[in-house]
Amino acid sequence: MKDQDLAMKSADELWALYERIRVILPRKLDAEKHQLERRLVQLTARVENESKARRPYPKVQPKYRNPERPSETWSGRGKQPHWVGAQLKSGTKVDELLIARTH
Repeated sequence: MKDQDLAMKSADELWALYERIRVILPRKLDAEKHQLERRLVQLTARVENESKARRPYPKVQPKYRNPERPSETWSGRGKQPHWVGAQLKSGTKVDELLIARTH
């Protein structure tokens, strides 16, 4: 409907049109909302099904050992433990912490 058509209508005709829209619009919006919610559930289920578990990695043997506490070891992967940083600050070289050299 064009703006010119609406401008030509009487106040009673416009009021009747408003009343019809006021009844129809919430139903249409609810139907669209439900349709989008169903679609969201489908997409969420699809994403949950597609998410794969992380593949298992082999256990990495420790490569470095704390000379002050031999039970503390580090494989050389991941975040550097505090004891490694402390050893490096005190002047110890990383090669001196190798397990193969300490045994």
